Parts: sequence; structure tokens; C-alpha cells
Amino acid sequence: MQTIGIRELQTNPAIFTKALENNEFTMITKRSTPIGVAIAFDDTILSKGLKTSLLIEAYKNGSLSMGQLSKTLGVSTENTMQMLSMMGINVIEYDFKEDLSAMDAF
Repeated sequence: MQTIGIRELQTNPAIFTKALENNEFTMITKRSTPIGVAIAFDDTILSKGLKTSLLIEAYKNGSLSMGQLSKTLGVSTENTMQMLSMMGINVIEYDFKEDLSAMDAF
């Protein structure tokens, strides 16, 4: 892994570009403290890691339904539910306190 300081990045961005073109991980530092890691952007990241991550975030914030998530990932709804459960993401939104309040009111 190559390390590039923020000042070096500002003065000589070609070093950074060359590292990315060679598919090298590059750690970016500020005053010798790591502030980020850059990786080359390729189809593998897009088709597996980044795509899945973005889709799951869209599901979590309500932009995608379970069916849309499953279809876009290319897996069954059951497999999607298992994956989300293993990640600790709620598959079903359920407010138990609301039911208790309704029972008390009854």
C-alpha cells in the first residue's frame, strides 16, 4: 500500500493517479495521520461491493421495497431476508409498544 500525504497530493496529483491506474491501494494522510484509503474503481467494486451496499442503504431508508431489493440483487426474497437478518437489519417493521398501548386502551 502506498502512502501519500495531503500536501504531496496537492502538489503532485500524478503520483496518486499512477497508483490508482496500477490498482494499488493508497492511504491518504494529513500530518502523518491516516484520513482515507483510495482504491481503483473497476467493475468488480461496482457489481459486487458498492452496488450491494448502496442498495441495502436504499432499502433501510425506505427507498426500495424488499421485492425491489431482491430483484436488483438477483436473488430470491427469502435469500434477501436471510442476508438482511444476518446483517442485523430489520426485515419487518413492527412496533410492539403500539400494540401494547392498543391493548391497554381496549
